Amino acid sequence: MYRVKQQLGCNQPSLQEITGKNVTAAVLDTGIAAHPDFGKRIVCFQDMLHGRQGCYDDSGHGTHVCGILAGNGYASSGRYAGMAPECSLVVCKVLDENGDGSIEDMLAGLEFIRASRQKYQIRILNISIGLNNLQDEAGKTALTDAITELWDNGVLVVAAAGNQGPAPMSISPIGSIRKVITVGCNDGGYFGDRKDLCENYSGRGPVQNIWKKPDLVAPGTDIVSCNSKWKRTRSGWKNAYTEKSGTSMATPIVSGALALYLQKYPACDNREARERLVHTATDLKEAWSKQGWGMLNVPALLGNRG
Repeated sequence: MYRVKQQLGCNQPSLQEITGKNVTAAVLDTGIAAHPDFGKRIVCFQDMLHGRQGCYDDSGHGTHVCGILAGNGYASSGRYAGMAPECSLVVCKVLDENGDGSIEDMLAGLEFIRASRQKYQIRILNISIGLNNLQDEAGKTALTDAITELWDNGVLVVAAAGNQGPAPMSISPIGSIRKVITVGCNDGGYFGDRKDLCENYSGRGPVQNIWKKPDLVAPGTDIVSCNSKWKRTRSGWKNAYTEKSGTSMATPIVSGALALYLQKYPACDNREARERLVHTATDLKEAWSKQGWGMLNVPALLGNRG
Protein backbone atom coordinates (compact mmCIF):
# COMPACT_ATOMS: atom_id res chain seq x y z
CA MET A 1 0.00 0.00 0.00
CA TYR A 2 2.92 2.36 0.51
CA ARG A 3 3.68 2.22 -3.22
CA VAL A 4 0.03 2.61 -4.17
CA LYS A 5 -0.53 5.62 -1.93
CA GLN A 6 2.57 7.28 -3.36
CA GLN A 7 1.41 6.49 -6.89
CA LEU A 8 -2.03 7.99 -6.23
CA GLY A 9 -0.70 11.11 -4.49
CA CYS A 10 -2.09 10.23 -1.05
CA ASN A 11 1.12 11.15 0.74
CA GLN A 12 0.90 14.85 -0.04
CA PRO A 13 1.24 16.86 3.22
CA SER A 14 -2.06 18.65 2.61
CA LEU A 15 -3.92 15.32 2.77
CA GLN A 16 -2.44 13.89 5.96
CA GLU A 17 -5.27 15.01 8.21
CA ILE A 18 -7.93 13.42 5.99
CA THR A 19 -8.10 9.86 7.31
CA GLY A 20 -11.69 8.67 6.96
CA LYS A 21 -12.49 9.54 10.57
CA ASN A 22 -16.21 9.48 11.44
CA VAL A 23 -17.01 7.51 8.28
CA THR A 24 -18.19 3.88 8.36
CA ALA A 25 -17.69 1.45 5.48
CA ALA A 26 -19.29 -1.97 5.26
CA VAL A 27 -17.57 -4.92 3.59
CA LEU A 28 -19.12 -8.15 2.28
CA ASP A 29 -16.38 -10.76 2.01
CA THR A 30 -14.77 -13.78 3.70
CA GLY A 31 -14.66 -12.05 7.09
CA ILE A 32 -11.99 -10.13 8.94
CA ALA A 33 -9.28 -11.18 11.37
CA ALA A 34 -8.60 -9.19 14.55
CA HIS A 35 -5.45 -7.72 13.03
CA PRO A 36 -3.54 -5.04 15.00
CA ASP A 37 -4.03 -2.58 12.12
CA PHE A 38 -7.78 -2.38 12.83
CA GLY A 39 -7.64 -1.62 16.53
CA LYS A 40 -11.16 -1.02 17.85
CA ARG A 41 -12.55 0.21 14.54
CA ILE A 42 -14.39 -3.02 13.67
CA VAL A 43 -17.69 -1.81 15.05
CA CYS A 44 -19.68 -4.87 13.95
CA PHE A 45 -18.98 -8.35 12.59
CA GLN A 46 -21.73 -10.63 11.32
CA ASP A 47 -21.23 -14.21 10.17
CA MET A 48 -23.88 -15.12 7.61
CA LEU A 49 -22.51 -18.63 7.01
CA HIS A 50 -22.06 -20.17 10.45
CA GLY A 51 -23.38 -17.65 12.94
CA ARG A 52 -20.10 -17.58 14.83
CA GLN A 53 -19.41 -14.78 17.28
CA GLY A 54 -16.19 -12.79 17.14
CA CYS A 55 -14.14 -11.72 14.13
CA TYR A 56 -12.49 -14.38 11.99
CA ASP A 57 -11.41 -14.94 8.40
CA ASP A 58 -10.66 -18.49 7.29
CA SER A 59 -9.67 -17.34 3.80
CA GLY A 60 -7.65 -14.15 4.22
CA HIS A 61 -9.28 -12.34 1.32
CA GLY A 62 -11.58 -10.18 3.44
CA THR A 63 -8.83 -9.18 5.87
CA HIS A 64 -6.63 -8.10 2.97
CA VAL A 65 -9.48 -6.08 1.43
CA CYS A 66 -10.28 -4.39 4.76
CA GLY A 67 -6.61 -3.55 5.28
CA ILE A 68 -6.48 -1.81 1.92
CA LEU A 69 -9.58 0.17 2.79
CA ALA A 70 -8.98 1.00 6.45
CA GLY A 71 -5.84 -0.56 7.96
CA ASN A 72 -3.79 1.95 9.96
CA GLY A 73 -0.40 0.29 9.44
CA TYR A 74 0.19 -0.21 13.17
CA ALA A 75 2.18 -3.42 12.67
CA SER A 76 4.43 -1.74 10.09
CA SER A 77 4.90 1.66 11.74
CA GLY A 78 2.53 3.10 9.17
CA ARG A 79 4.23 1.81 6.01
CA TYR A 80 1.35 -0.43 4.96
CA ALA A 81 -1.51 1.76 6.14
CA GLY A 82 -4.63 1.59 4.00
CA MET A 83 -6.41 4.40 2.24
CA ALA A 84 -8.58 5.55 5.16
CA PRO A 85 -6.75 4.58 8.37
CA GLU A 86 -9.38 5.96 10.74
CA CYS A 87 -12.45 4.68 8.92
CA SER A 88 -14.72 2.34 10.92
CA LEU A 89 -15.73 -1.07 9.56
CA VAL A 90 -18.87 -3.20 9.52
CA VAL A 91 -17.97 -6.62 8.11
CA CYS A 92 -20.30 -9.41 7.00
CA LYS A 93 -18.88 -12.83 6.25
CA VAL A 94 -20.76 -14.06 3.18
CA LEU A 95 -18.04 -16.25 1.60
CA ASP A 96 -16.36 -19.41 2.90
CA GLU A 97 -12.69 -20.30 3.20
CA ASN A 98 -12.51 -20.93 -0.56
CA GLY A 99 -14.14 -17.63 -1.44
CA ASP A 100 -17.37 -19.35 -2.42
CA GLY A 101 -20.83 -18.29 -1.33
CA SER A 102 -24.50 -18.52 -2.12
CA ILE A 103 -27.02 -15.97 -3.32
CA GLU A 104 -28.87 -16.49 -0.05
CA ASP A 105 -25.83 -15.55 2.04
CA MET A 106 -25.14 -12.52 -0.12
CA LEU A 107 -28.74 -11.38 0.22
CA ALA A 108 -28.60 -11.95 3.98
CA GLY A 109 -25.50 -9.75 4.16
CA LEU A 110 -27.16 -7.03 2.10
CA GLU A 111 -30.26 -7.18 4.30
CA PHE A 112 -28.10 -6.83 7.42
CA ILE A 113 -26.43 -3.75 5.92
CA ARG A 114 -29.84 -2.32 5.03
CA ALA A 115 -31.20 -2.91 8.53
CA SER A 116 -28.03 -1.61 10.22
CA ARG A 117 -27.36 1.34 7.94
CA GLN A 118 -28.62 4.00 10.29
CA LYS A 119 -27.38 2.35 13.50
CA TYR A 120 -23.77 2.32 12.28
CA GLN A 121 -24.08 5.31 9.92
CA ILE A 122 -22.86 3.22 6.98
CA ARG A 123 -22.02 5.39 3.97
CA ILE A 124 -19.99 2.95 1.81
CA LEU A 125 -20.38 -0.73 0.92
CA ASN A 126 -17.37 -2.52 -0.59
CA ILE A 127 -18.09 -5.69 -2.58
CA SER A 128 -14.86 -7.27 -3.84
CA ILE A 129 -16.83 -10.30 -5.02
CA GLY A 130 -17.25 -11.38 -8.63
CA LEU A 131 -19.89 -14.15 -8.66
CA ASN A 132 -18.77 -14.76 -12.21
CA ASN A 133 -20.50 -18.13 -12.51
CA LEU A 134 -23.86 -16.79 -11.39
CA GLN A 135 -26.52 -18.26 -13.68
CA ASP A 136 -29.57 -17.78 -11.45
CA GLU A 137 -31.57 -15.01 -13.13
CA ALA A 138 -33.93 -14.68 -10.18
CA GLY A 139 -30.90 -14.40 -7.89
CA LYS A 140 -29.37 -11.72 -10.10
CA THR A 141 -32.59 -9.74 -9.97
CA ALA A 142 -32.78 -10.04 -6.18
CA LEU A 143 -29.15 -8.89 -5.82
CA THR A 144 -29.75 -5.98 -8.18
CA ASP A 145 -32.84 -4.90 -6.28
CA ALA A 146 -31.13 -5.13 -2.87
CA ILE A 147 -28.05 -3.22 -4.00
CA THR A 148 -30.12 -0.59 -5.80
CA GLU A 149 -32.18 -0.05 -2.65
CA LEU A 150 -29.02 0.53 -0.61
CA TRP A 151 -27.76 3.03 -3.18
CA ASP A 152 -31.08 4.84 -3.20
CA ASN A 153 -30.87 5.09 0.59
CA GLY A 154 -27.50 6.82 0.59
CA VAL A 155 -24.97 3.96 0.61
CA LEU A 156 -22.22 4.27 -2.01
CA VAL A 157 -21.84 0.72 -3.35
CA VAL A 158 -18.37 0.04 -4.79
CA ALA A 159 -17.91 -3.27 -6.63
CA ALA A 160 -15.13 -5.10 -8.45
CA ALA A 161 -15.19 -5.39 -12.23
CA GLY A 162 -14.02 -8.98 -11.79
CA ASN A 163 -11.06 -10.89 -13.20
CA GLN A 164 -12.61 -12.48 -16.31
CA GLY A 165 -11.18 -10.04 -18.89
CA PRO A 166 -9.96 -9.02 -21.35
CA ALA A 167 -12.90 -10.15 -23.49
CA PRO A 168 -15.62 -7.53 -24.05
CA MET A 169 -18.66 -7.64 -21.75
CA SER A 170 -16.75 -9.54 -19.04
CA ILE A 171 -17.71 -7.28 -16.12
CA SER A 172 -18.84 -9.30 -13.09
CA PRO A 173 -22.59 -9.59 -12.41
CA ILE A 174 -22.47 -7.25 -9.40
CA GLY A 175 -20.19 -4.81 -11.23
CA SER A 176 -22.74 -4.76 -14.04
CA ILE A 177 -25.42 -3.16 -11.88
CA ARG A 178 -26.10 0.41 -12.92
CA LYS A 179 -26.22 1.86 -9.39
CA VAL A 180 -22.77 0.73 -8.29
CA ILE A 181 -19.34 2.27 -8.78
CA THR A 182 -17.56 -0.43 -10.76
CA VAL A 183 -13.78 -0.58 -10.32
CA GLY A 184 -11.38 -2.12 -12.78
CA CYS A 185 -7.65 -2.56 -12.39
CA ASN A 186 -4.90 -0.56 -14.04
CA ASP A 187 -1.41 -0.07 -12.63
CA GLY A 188 -0.73 3.02 -14.68
CA GLY A 189 2.49 1.76 -16.26
CA TYR A 190 4.20 1.24 -12.89
CA PHE A 191 5.33 -2.30 -13.74
CA GLY A 192 6.19 -1.69 -17.38
CA ASP A 193 5.16 -4.51 -19.73
CA ARG A 194 4.87 -7.32 -17.19
CA LYS A 195 2.51 -9.95 -18.55
CA ASP A 196 0.77 -10.93 -15.28
CA LEU A 197 -0.63 -7.51 -14.44
CA CYS A 198 -4.15 -7.32 -13.08
CA GLU A 199 -5.12 -4.89 -15.83
CA ASN A 200 -4.61 -7.67 -18.39
CA TYR A 201 -7.44 -9.73 -16.91
CA SER A 202 -9.59 -7.01 -15.37
CA GLY A 203 -13.23 -7.28 -16.48
CA ARG A 204 -14.13 -5.24 -19.54
CA GLY A 205 -17.28 -3.37 -20.51
CA PRO A 206 -19.69 -2.53 -21.88
CA VAL A 207 -22.61 -4.07 -20.02
CA GLN A 208 -25.12 -5.58 -22.45
CA ASN A 209 -24.29 -2.69 -24.79
CA ILE A 210 -26.57 -0.54 -22.61
CA TRP A 211 -24.25 1.53 -20.41
CA LYS A 212 -20.55 2.08 -19.98
CA LYS A 213 -18.56 0.16 -17.40
CA PRO A 214 -16.21 0.13 -15.53
CA ASP A 215 -16.58 3.54 -13.92
CA LEU A 216 -12.86 3.96 -13.18
CA VAL A 217 -9.70 2.03 -12.39
CA ALA A 218 -7.15 1.78 -9.58
CA PRO A 219 -3.94 -0.22 -9.04
CA GLY A 220 -4.47 -3.91 -8.26
CA THR A 221 -1.20 -5.80 -8.78
CA ASP A 222 1.02 -6.94 -5.87
CA ILE A 223 -0.91 -4.98 -3.26
CA VAL A 224 0.55 -5.40 0.24
CA SER A 225 -2.07 -5.45 2.98
CA CYS A 226 -3.13 -7.20 6.17
CA ASN A 227 -2.60 -10.94 6.53
CA SER A 228 -5.21 -12.91 8.49
CA LYS A 229 -2.50 -15.40 9.53
CA TRP A 230 -0.40 -12.87 11.46
CA LYS A 231 1.23 -13.83 14.74
CA ARG A 232 2.39 -11.80 17.72
CA THR A 233 6.06 -12.28 18.67
CA ARG A 234 8.30 -10.87 21.36
CA SER A 235 9.74 -8.38 18.92
CA GLY A 236 6.49 -7.40 17.20
CA TRP A 237 4.48 -9.24 14.53
CA LYS A 238 5.25 -12.09 12.15
CA ASN A 239 3.62 -12.39 8.73
CA ALA A 240 1.52 -9.31 9.41
CA TYR A 241 1.20 -8.50 5.69
CA THR A 242 0.90 -10.32 2.41
CA GLU A 243 0.59 -9.56 -1.32
CA LYS A 244 -2.50 -10.16 -3.41
CA SER A 245 -3.57 -9.05 -6.88
CA GLY A 246 -6.90 -8.53 -8.63
CA THR A 247 -9.80 -6.17 -9.01
CA SER A 248 -10.70 -7.22 -5.46
CA MET A 249 -7.70 -5.15 -4.36
CA ALA A 250 -8.41 -2.19 -6.63
CA THR A 251 -11.97 -1.88 -5.30
CA PRO A 252 -11.20 -1.01 -1.63
CA ILE A 253 -8.66 1.56 -2.84
CA VAL A 254 -11.60 3.44 -4.34
CA SER A 255 -13.81 2.75 -1.31
CA GLY A 256 -11.10 4.15 0.95
CA ALA A 257 -10.73 7.24 -1.22
CA LEU A 258 -14.49 7.79 -0.93
CA ALA A 259 -14.20 7.53 2.87
CA LEU A 260 -11.68 10.36 2.73
CA TYR A 261 -14.02 12.39 0.56
CA LEU A 262 -16.98 11.80 2.87
CA GLN A 263 -14.95 12.93 5.85
CA LYS A 264 -14.20 16.20 4.08
CA TYR A 265 -17.68 16.61 2.56
CA PRO A 266 -20.05 14.68 4.87
CA ALA A 267 -23.21 16.26 3.51
CA CYS A 268 -22.73 15.18 -0.10
CA ASP A 269 -25.12 12.63 -1.60
CA ASN A 270 -24.33 9.62 -3.77
CA ARG A 271 -24.80 11.47 -7.05
CA GLU A 272 -22.38 14.22 -6.01
CA ALA A 273 -19.79 11.78 -4.69
CA ARG A 274 -19.87 9.59 -7.80
CA GLU A 275 -19.67 12.52 -10.18
CA ARG A 276 -16.75 14.01 -8.29
CA LEU A 277 -14.98 10.64 -8.23
CA VAL A 278 -15.21 9.98 -11.95
CA HIS A 279 -14.84 13.57 -13.17
CA THR A 280 -11.52 13.95 -11.30
CA ALA A 281 -10.11 10.63 -12.60
CA THR A 282 -7.01 10.81 -14.80
CA ASP A 283 -7.56 9.77 -18.41
CA LEU A 284 -5.05 7.03 -19.25
CA LYS A 285 -5.91 7.19 -22.98
CA GLU A 286 -7.19 3.63 -22.86
CA ALA A 287 -10.48 2.36 -24.28
CA TRP A 288 -13.49 3.20 -22.12
CA SER A 289 -14.27 -0.51 -21.80
CA LYS A 290 -10.92 -0.93 -20.00
CA GLN A 291 -10.46 2.27 -17.97
CA GLY A 292 -13.88 3.92 -17.70
CA TRP A 293 -13.30 7.57 -16.82
CA GLY A 294 -9.68 6.79 -15.92
CA MET A 295 -7.39 6.32 -12.92
CA LEU A 296 -8.43 7.35 -9.43
CA ASN A 297 -6.85 10.72 -8.62
CA VAL A 298 -6.96 11.29 -4.86
CA PRO A 299 -5.58 14.87 -4.68
CA ALA A 300 -8.06 16.00 -7.36
CA LEU A 301 -10.91 14.15 -5.65
CA LEU A 302 -10.17 15.84 -2.32
CA GLY A 303 -9.45 19.26 -3.76
CA ASN A 304 -11.72 22.19 -3.08
CA ARG A 305 -15.01 21.98 -4.92
CA GLY A 306 -15.89 24.83 -7.24
